[in-house]
This record gives sequence, structure tokens and C-alpha cells, in this order.
Amino acid sequence: MKTSIIIPYHKGEAFLRDCLDSLKEQNDQDIEILLICDRASKKNLSILSEYENELSIKVYHLTEKTGVAAARNLGLDNATGDYVYFLDSDDYLYGNTIENLVLAAQDRDDDIVYGRKKSTWFQRGIYLARKQEQELGDLEEDSEDSNGDSAELMTENGGDEEKDNATEDSTEDSVEEENDEAGDEKDITEVSEENEDLHSDTSGVDDEDTNNIELTEEEKLKLMEAGKRRAYRILISKRKGVRNISVLNILFKRSFIEDNNIRFPENIVYFSDVPFLMEALSLTDKFKKRLSAQYIKRRHNDSIHNPALSQTKDPNRFFEFVDTYYKTIERIPKDSYLRTVFDKKYLSYYSHTYAPRLKRSKNEAWRNENFLLMSEIARGMDTEIIRKLKGYKKRIVKALINKDIKKSIRIVKMHLCYYKLKKILKNRRAFAKFLYIHSFLEKTMQCNWIIFESFLGKNYSDSPKYIYEYLAKNYPGKYKFIWVIDKKNTKIPFPHKEVKRFGIRYCYYLARCKYYVFNGRQPDWVKKREGNIFLQTWHGTPLKKLVFDITDINSASPKYKQQTFRQSRAWDYLIAPNPFSSETFRRCFMFENEMLETGYPRNDILHDSKKEEIAANIRKKLGIPMNKKTILYAPTWRDDEFYAKGQYKFELHLNLDTMRNALGDEYVLLLRTHYFIADALDVSAYKGFTYDLSRYDDISELYLISDILITDYSSVFYDFANLKRPMLFFTYDLEKYRDVLRGFYINIEKEVPGPLLFTTEEVVDAVHNIEEVNEQYQQRYVEFYDRYCIWEDGHASEKVVKSVFEK
Repeated sequence: MKTSIIIPYHKGEAFLRDCLDSLKEQNDQDIEILLICDRASKKNLSILSEYENELSIKVYHLTEKTGVAAARNLGLDNATGDYVYFLDSDDYLYGNTIENLVLAAQDRDDDIVYGRKKSTWFQRGIYLARKQEQELGDLEEDSEDSNGDSAELMTENGGDEEKDNATEDSTEDSVEEENDEAGDEKDITEVSEENEDLHSDTSGVDDEDTNNIELTEEEKLKLMEAGKRRAYRILISKRKGVRNISVLNILFKRSFIEDNNIRFPENIVYFSDVPFLMEALSLTDKFKKRLSAQYIKRRHNDSIHNPALSQTKDPNRFFEFVDTYYKTIERIPKDSYLRTVFDKKYLSYYSHTYAPRLKRSKNEAWRNENFLLMSEIARGMDTEIIRKLKGYKKRIVKALINKDIKKSIRIVKMHLCYYKLKKILKNRRAFAKFLYIHSFLEKTMQCNWIIFESFLGKNYSDSPKYIYEYLAKNYPGKYKFIWVIDKKNTKIPFPHKEVKRFGIRYCYYLARCKYYVFNGRQPDWVKKREGNIFLQTWHGTPLKKLVFDITDINSASPKYKQQTFRQSRAWDYLIAPNPFSSETFRRCFMFENEMLETGYPRNDILHDSKKEEIAANIRKKLGIPMNKKTILYAPTWRDDEFYAKGQYKFELHLNLDTMRNALGDEYVLLLRTHYFIADALDVSAYKGFTYDLSRYDDISELYLISDILITDYSSVFYDFANLKRPMLFFTYDLEKYRDVLRGFYINIEKEVPGPLLFTTEEVVDAVHNIEEVNEQYQQRYVEFYDRYCIWEDGHASEKVVKSVFEK
């Protein structure tokens, strides 16, 4: 049996490559691919030549029309397969999806066979690698559990990945993508797109083949009705919002589509799947599910430059949403169960997504013409549906039907107030944020207050520290200083206030301070008041690509790009340590305000005339033997190895036994992991040789006491270069980090001022021969210093203060 796979395509070569690669690896190769090009350039089609010997790809071009609906209709007009299957060019398939669907369809000659749809932020290579890692982990846990050793581990990764975590009433539709802006960053590898209720029917297993079971006509009818209702629940009721009612990962018998002349409405841009699928569901009783067929819906992590259709900002989306309702009910029977299911989706959208806008939105249209449009939809529904509603939903829908806007707003206010009160009583952070928005922002902004935050409040360090100390020394009594610091007993000189991040006082000072001095991104919910001055110091010359220079996000913060874009709009000043960073920061942050080309204040200490005396005091404070040289090992985190946002795993690949045995008589090792790394490394067995200084506040002070730096892809080597001391690069996973996870701004193999080393033995050998290494890399070091340290002169703090605080 032949399958026609219809793929609309506009742009995105990397997305299309993943899509076609997944088709190439399908076991069922009796497929034709109809690539429907919607203004796709020749450049974007150049990769097709790579697949001409492996896939049957027919290319068609939309000429007069445009859009996904028109593309899919053109595909249907030219399809020749027994079955048709719709695949978006930015998505890909997992496993043998096509084969599983086709075999299922042939069992009972079903018209519609549907599989499971999951979503991810990751490219195919990362997704498959993490999937394999997870499956191996599950196998290991199963093995351990069978021996009775680790039963508790099963609760972490065990169970079905698409358990129903939401009821129909939690449905939300992102008509304006407002809810996405809240920025929930819990996504790791995949998220259930439809939240199927798998446990209410056969525990999530596929439909059984009943061809060989003798059934009465009544039993057959009951079985057919059960299958139909299950399909409605999985494909409609349990889909999150209306826009996720989708034709994706559904195999349709082509004769069924053609005999009924089912087509996509081409004047609908965002919701064209809905009328098509609803009509198809209404015209057949032959459904089957095959959950082993998995479709991976790829979310776009760059909604600024390359938004998915669902991320497109369009003020007309709501009107199309309304139009979609009327176009859909024209295609399905009025008194059918399917119509009831569909009407409930719109009522859920209204009560949970639209209604809060009656109170929150500044756009009066939501309380006037848009409200009336929704009222007309509800007034046309079966009164029995309204009668069966309960609680808040019933009250808000009845007020809608009566076109009573004042009552609707009262109901919404009470409802939101109730849930807000529950939230803030349970969560101190939510309470602090509530006070910030509803109380503290109403207070007068204090023009001489400055709030400082370094590395999310984890320590007193970096450029904010040195700017603060310069201000305190040179402008005594002029400013009130507030330090965000979560660590107890942190020694901060000069008079100041200390607040914990996300606490009530933190929110209070965020609202009232005129000046912000941060070295990282501020919380997403912080509002910039008129008159606020935001000095963003950032925290390093980048080796790893940042924000909009990254092709794919593989970290625990998949919404990194859109969140950073919003946050960076508030920055008035951004410090650049060198010309390369100035150019890069402009581009990767899309920064348009004033760039302070001063060098980093945190590096002033490296040019201090008393730096040797400072270093001796630091060594004494840390208890480091004066008769031994010091090696600082400062690795960064790996984007794809994490527990959660801002909590990264780290495995020490440097063999400390080998290091101590070979170098212990002459050196000590200072270990300093990145502040994102959650793992606490146990080095107690190496007392006297290894000093874990990961929680030491100021890494600039550690530079001063280090004779040699070992790092990998951390930006620390740009700063350490100010000292002109030797550096070694322990890059054991270079290919993965460079080519898969991040990508680099420079050619690390040709530009860094030290050797790339891949084993502990190579590191030891380089340390033993450090003088030869210095000589070998001397010229490269000079070139590196001239490029990246040219602005550093020990006066960056002074220059920054005069640029920002003396205006």
C-alpha cells in the first residue's frame, strides 16, 4: 500500500533536513513525498539533491495562492497513494511511524488511523540521543527493580509519558500567545501535545484487531461507538486549545477523502486543520488508534526571526478563530455528539482564556465587539450544553449569553482573586511578586537607590562588585546600596542593605530603585518604570554562541531566545570588554542602546599595582601552601546535561588520582565549577591537593593566585589572559560541544593561546612541560591578548561610573 506524504514548505533548511532524514529511516518505503513549496527560494531547496537517490520527492509550487491550507489542498490534488499523511516541514517522525499506521489501517480497512503526537524544542539528533539515554536508563532501573534494590527509582521516569495531566476544563488557546509569554521553562526533551487520557481506555494500548472475533451486530455497533467517542476525546477534547486540533499524525484513506471531497478552507490561515478534521470525523465510524506511531512536533525557539505559525503575532487571529467556528459547524451535523464536543472546546476557551482578558486587557475590544462575537457563538449552542455546566464556567457563560459585560467582569474578578489568593498563601515568592505588581510599583521611585545582583544573587562578585566598591569609595553618602545575596555570612564592605532573591524586600527594592546593576538577566516579570536606568554588565567575552547566534537551543531553557529578547529591551547600558564583544553583543542580544566599550570592571584587579600583595593575602586566607604553585581548573556546564532550568549536571573527567600522583609535590589544584552546576563534587579524598572553591565568591581573585589555568569552553580564559600566564584547554568532548550543542565564535583549534588536550595524561604532560608550551604558543598569546584584552587597563569601573551615574 502506497502512502502520499504531503509537506508544505516555505523556509528552514535545517528543519526540513530533520524532517526528510526521519522519512528516510522509515521501514515502509512505499511512500511518495509531495513537497509543496510556498514561496520557497532555490537556496532553501538546495538540500533536496541529497535525497534524490533515497526518497521519492515530487516538488510542487503554489503560484497564485499561499498558506498551509492551499499547500495541503494542492498536495491532495496530486496525491496518488492509497493513504495520505500530513507532515509539517519543521517536524519529524520517531521510529517506524508510517509503517505502524499503515499496518493498523489495513487490519480493519479503517478510514482514519491516528497515533501519538509529542512536542519538543530540540533538533532530531538531540531528541534521539536523549530518548535513547532515557530508554537505557529505564532498562537499568527495570533491572535493578527486578532485584528488589531500587524500586523507588521507578517513580522518576517510569510510567506512560503521555499521562493525562489536565482535564478538558484546563484547556487554553493561545489566540494572542499571551500565555506563552509567562515563560514556563520546565520543558526538557518532550511535552505531551494532546494530553491523551490513556488510562480510561485499555491503559493506553493500541486498539485490538477484532477481525477474528465473532461479534453480534449489537456488539459491533457498541464497539464502533466506543471507538468513535475515544477518537473524539483524544483528537478533540484532550487537545490543548482549539489550535491543537490537528491533522498531524493521522493517516487518512485517500478514497475516503476524495469520495467526500474534503478540503482545507484556504481563507483560514491559523486554524485550517479544524474544519478539515471535524468534517472527516463526522463522515466515518472507522477509527483506529496506534500509539506506537509517534510524531514529534518541533517548537521554534526563535520566535523573533523564525516564528512558527502558532507564534505569529496577528491582530486578526481572533476574528479567524471566530470564523473557524462557523466554518466548522457548517461541515458537521447540528445535533451530533461531535458538535457537542466541539462547542465545549469554545466554551472552555472562553471561560479560561478569553474571560480573564475582560479584566486584564487594556484593549477595549475584548469588552466590546469581541465580547459580542463570543456571545453570538454561545447563544447559538444547544441549551442543554449550557445547562450541564457547573460553577464558575456556568456563571461566566450565562453572563456571556445575556451579553452582560458588567456581571462578566465581576465574576472574572472574583474567580481570579480566589485563585490568586490561594497561590499567594501557599507560595511566598508568589506573594512577593503580587506585592511588587499591586503595591510596590505604586510607590515613588528613589533616584539615589541602586540595586546590585551578581550571578542570580549567589555571590558578591564580578563587575557589579567592583562598580559598587568604586561608587562607595568615591561617592560616600550619595547613594543607598542594595545587594541581592542569598548566601549567609557574605562579607560585603561599606554600608548597604542585603535582600534575598525573590523575597518581599527584593521585590520592594526592584520596584523603588532607580538604578539596576546586574551581570545577568533580570526576572521576566520585572517592569521597567519611567526613569529606571538598567546597567547590564554581562559576565564574559563569549566563546560559546549566545542567544540569536545559536541555531538551536539544547539547554533546559528552551524559551531562552524570546525571554532574553524581552529582557534585553530594558537594558540602557551594556558593558563590552573588547571590540569583538561589542560587535557580538549588538548582534546576539539585538541591543540598540549604549554600549560601554570600557573593559570589564571585574578585571580591574588584574591590573592593580598591588596585585601581588593582594594575591598573597588571598592564598593565606584560603590556606594554600606558599611553597606550591597553583592550577585553577574552571570548566563550564554542558547544555544538554541538566536537572532543571539553571541546574546542570557535571561529571569530573579530570582524573584527580592521576593529577595528584604526578603533580602533587609541586602543585595544588583549585577547582571552580560554573555557578549553574548543581552537583557538589566530593574531593575530600584529595585533601591537601584539591581545593573545591566552586562557592568562592570572586573568581577574579582566584585568577590572581593561579599560575596555570585549565578550562574547556568557559569564557574565563579571556579574562585570565590579562595576566599573560599559561593556559591549557581540557576539551575531551570538543566535537559534541562545538558541532552539536553550541557552536563557537572563534576557531578554538587555531586561536586559543594554549593546547587542546583530551586526556588527563595529556594535561599532566603539558604541566610538566609548561615552559615549552609557553614558548610554543607565545605568538598566538600576543595576538590573542591584543584582540581581547586591548581595552583592559584597570580603570573600567571608573569609566563605567562616569558614563552611567554622572549623567
